[in-house]
Amino acid sequence: MSELKKHITLPKNVETGDDLDFSFLRKKGQEYIEQLAGNVWTDFNSHDPGITMLEMLCYAITDLGTRLQMPVENILSPENDSSAKIEDQFFKASQILPSKPVTENDYRKLFIDIDGVKNCWLKPYKKSVWVDCKNGQLSYNSADFEEIHKNYKQQFDLQGLYSIIVDFDELDEEKFPTDELKDAEIERIKEEIRTIYHANRNLCEDLVEVTEVENHPISVCAKIEVLPDTDEELVHAKVLRAIDDYFSPSLKFYSLQQMLSKGYTTDEIFEGPLLSKGFVDPRELESAGLRTEVRLSDIMQLISDIEGVKVIKEISINDCKYPENEEDEWLICVQDGKKPVRCDQSVFSYYKSVLPVNVNNKKVKAYLKELGEAEKEEQAQATVNMEPKIPAGENFGTNETTTIQNDFPDTYGIGPNGLPKRAKTARKSQAKQLKGYLLFFDQVFATYFAHLGKVKDVLSVDNQLKRTYFTQAVEDIKDFEELVRNYPAEDPEALTEQLLADLDNNVERKNKLLDHLIARFSEKFSDYAFLMKQLYGSYADKAVLLSKDSFLKDYDVTSRQRGSAFNYFRQPETELWNTDNVAGVQKRIARLIGMKNFNRRNLSDSFVEIYELEDSDGETVFRWRIHNTDDEIILSATENYPTIQLAENELYLSVLKIVESSSEEIEKAFENEIFDEAEVENFEIQKAESGKYSFDVIDLEAPPTSTKRIIARQFTYYDTQDELKNALLEIIDFMANEFSEEGMFLVEHILLRPDVTANSSPLESFIPVCADDCNGCNPVDPYSFRVTVVLPGWVYRFASEEFRNYLEDLIRKEIPAHILARICWVGDRKNKVPNNKNDMLNFEKAFREFLVSKTNLEQAQNNLKLKNLIKALNELNSVYPTGKLIDCDDEDDELKGRIILGRTNIGNL
Repeated sequence: MSELKKHITLPKNVETGDDLDFSFLRKKGQEYIEQLAGNVWTDFNSHDPGITMLEMLCYAITDLGTRLQMPVENILSPENDSSAKIEDQFFKASQILPSKPVTENDYRKLFIDIDGVKNCWLKPYKKSVWVDCKNGQLSYNSADFEEIHKNYKQQFDLQGLYSIIVDFDELDEEKFPTDELKDAEIERIKEEIRTIYHANRNLCEDLVEVTEVENHPISVCAKIEVLPDTDEELVHAKVLRAIDDYFSPSLKFYSLQQMLSKGYTTDEIFEGPLLSKGFVDPRELESAGLRTEVRLSDIMQLISDIEGVKVIKEISINDCKYPENEEDEWLICVQDGKKPVRCDQSVFSYYKSVLPVNVNNKKVKAYLKELGEAEKEEQAQATVNMEPKIPAGENFGTNETTTIQNDFPDTYGIGPNGLPKRAKTARKSQAKQLKGYLLFFDQVFATYFAHLGKVKDVLSVDNQLKRTYFTQAVEDIKDFEELVRNYPAEDPEALTEQLLADLDNNVERKNKLLDHLIARFSEKFSDYAFLMKQLYGSYADKAVLLSKDSFLKDYDVTSRQRGSAFNYFRQPETELWNTDNVAGVQKRIARLIGMKNFNRRNLSDSFVEIYELEDSDGETVFRWRIHNTDDEIILSATENYPTIQLAENELYLSVLKIVESSSEEIEKAFENEIFDEAEVENFEIQKAESGKYSFDVIDLEAPPTSTKRIIARQFTYYDTQDELKNALLEIIDFMANEFSEEGMFLVEHILLRPDVTANSSPLESFIPVCADDCNGCNPVDPYSFRVTVVLPGWVYRFASEEFRNYLEDLIRKEIPAHILARICWVGDRKNKVPNNKNDMLNFEKAFREFLVSKTNLEQAQNNLKLKNLIKALNELNSVYPTGKLIDCDDEDDELKGRIILGRTNIGNL
C-alpha cells in the first residue's frame, strides 16, 4: 500500500513518560544550562548548588507527573468533605445514550413496557387522497372525481399515519370477573398507549387508531408419554405455556448485567427509549413479530424440550376456523395481521408407559398461576442497577502542594530549621535571597497542582467556574512574610486575580474548552461563530460562549429529542401556548444559534415598542423604547428618527453596548465614589443637583462631543450609588438573559389533514394544491412529511441576509432528511401595522385557536379553526432586507445590501 493510501489515525496515548523519568529531566535541564551559561558554568557535579536545585525541580516535576498518572476517577473525585458525586459532573448513560423512539421496534419497546401489554406492532394506516387539479379539490372518495379527465386527476397515499395493533396480557379472572370490567381495563390500556405515543411522537407522524390484534384459532391435539416419576399436571402446564408463547411470544426484560453478559455494549443496550422494566434484547424483539405460519415441527421441538416428557406418541395441528384451507398437515398459514391462538378443540392426553393418566385441571391452573408469578418475580430483577456503575474514585488531594525548599539539605539554611543563630547577617541575607528565588518555582508548581485539582470542574457539563486559570498559596515556608508583601494567602480568588488576571482571557480560553467538549459529540460552532463576529463584533466571543454553554448543558435533551414532535394530545392550554412543549428539532436549532427562548408564544408581542409621532415641523418621525417583563419602560431613544430602520439600528446598537458591558467591571467601579458624567463601561453616569443618579447608554466609538455618543436613556432616578449599581447590573442581566425577540414556529402539515376516518366529498378543509396541471405540482401531496417554519423577519439577526442563509441551511440540515421544509420570514411586531394586515399576529391567533380546538378531538377537526389556520399559512409573506437592485456586471466591490440580477434568491415559497 502506498503512503498516500494509508489511513491516518490519531493515537489515544500520546504520553512520552518523560515527566516520570528523573534521569531524563536532569539531563535535559543540564543541556539547557549548558546552552545558556556554558561559558561561565562548567562544574555540573552533584555537589554543585545549582545542580542540587535542578534535581529538586526534577523531583517536583516527577511528583506532578505521578499525580497525572493516577486513575482518572481519582483525579475527578470531589473533595472528601464535599456532598458532590463524580457522576454529577457528567451526563449519565441513561441521560445521554437513549433517544426518543424512532423505529417501529423503538415504539414496540415503549408500549411493551406498559402493564397489560404482551406485545404490539406498528402498522402504516393507509388512506388514499384523490386530487382534482383543475378545480383544486381533494377527496377521500375516488368516485367524486370520476368525470374529471385523467390529466387533471391524481391520487396519493397519506404518509406518516399509523395504527397500533396490541396483544394484551391475559387478564386476571379474580380482578376482572366480568366482561364489562375487562373491556374497561382494555380501554384504559389503549388510552395509556395513546398518551405515551403522543408524548413520544415523531415529527410529521400521527396515530389514527389503537386496535386489539385479532385471533386465528388453531387446535393442537397430542398424546404425550411422560416419565414415571413426573408430575403430569406440571408438565401439562408447561406444555400449554410453551405452545401459547410460540403462538404469541411474550418478551422478556433483562437487567443491565444480563445484557452485558449477552455481549451487548453499553451504547447498544441503551439504544432507543429508556424503559422502566429493564432492557429488551433487540434480537428477541425482532423475532417476536406476528407469526405468519405455525409449524408442527416447531411445536414438537418445544414439547420435547420440556423436562419430564419422554416421547410424543401422536400430535397434529388443525385450523379451527377455516379447516377447508388445510393443505399441509405440518403447516398452517396464519391470516395477515392476526395472531394464532389455541382453540377449545385442542386435546392433550398423557401416559406413563402404556397407562393413561388423568390430569387435574384445577391443579394445572394453580401451576400456571405459579409459573406466571415466578416469571414476574424474575422480571422484577431486571430493574435492579439499571445505571452503569461509575468507578468510585478516592480523592488524594491532587491539588495539595508544599514548598520544595524544605527538601534542601539543612546547610542551605532555607528549610524549617533555618540557619544557626551564630550565622552572620550576610549569610542570612543570602539564604533569604535563595528562598525568594526559589519562591518563583514554588508558585509555578502550586499553580500546576491547582489546575490539576480543578480538572473535575473544568470538564464538568455544568461548569460554573468564571476563570480558566487557577493558583493557590505556597505553604510551609519559614518566615514567608519576610519574602513577599500583599500576598493574600487566605484568599485563592484574590491571589489568582493578582498573579494571573493578565493571562486569563477566560472568554477565549473557555470557548476553546467548550469546543473540545462539544467536539466529543461531533458538533461544531465554527460557522456560527464567524457569523456572530460579523454581527456583534467584540461581543461575539462572549455571545458564542453563552450559546455553547447552553447547548452543552441541554445536550441530553436536544440530542434525545432531535426527531420528535410536540405533544398536542389532551393538553391544557398552558402546554400548548407559552410553553416549551415544542418539537425537539426546534430546541436543537435554538441552542445551535443561541436563541434564548424557543417557547411557543406570541412573537408579535415584543419587549420593543417603536412608535411614530410628528415633530415640530409636522414630519412623521419614529422613536423606540424597551419594556421589561413587568411592562415597565427601562430604556428609551434619545432622538427622533426619520425612518423605522434607523430607529431599529439605534435600538439594537444600544442593546449591544449594554450586553458588552462587564458586570465585574461595574462592581469594581462602584467600590469608589462615582461622579457626574463618569463613564463606567458603556454607561455614562448622570448626577443631578438633587443628588439623585441616572444613566445613559453611550457609544464609546463616537467622538466625545458628537450627538451620536449618547444613544439611549433610562428616565429613572436613584437615590444612592448602590441603587444605581443594582440598576445597571439588572439591565445588563435582562438584556443578556431575558431580552429576545427571536423565536420559531413549526407547523406539521400532517396535523392539518381532514379527518381520515370520515369520507366527506370533497374535503371541506384542505391545503391548496396546484390547479390546472397535476404535472406541474410535485409532490402533489401537501400533507405528508412537510412542515412550515415561521420566523420573525424583523429581529436584528434574522434581518441579516447572511444569517438567514445560514439558518435556512441549518434548518434543512437538522430537520430529518425525509421532511420538506417551507421557511417563512414573516412580518412585523404588534402595532407596527394594522392588526388585520399583520401576518404574524393573524397566524399566531389562528395557530393557537387550532391547537386548543384540536387537543381533545383526535381525528376529528374543528373545520372553522382548521380553515383559519390554513388561510393564515397561505397568506404568510416573507419579508426581506431592503437592498438596491444592481446588475451582476457592476464593478463596485461593495455589494453589501445589494440585490444582484441573476444571483440573488429573494424567495423560498
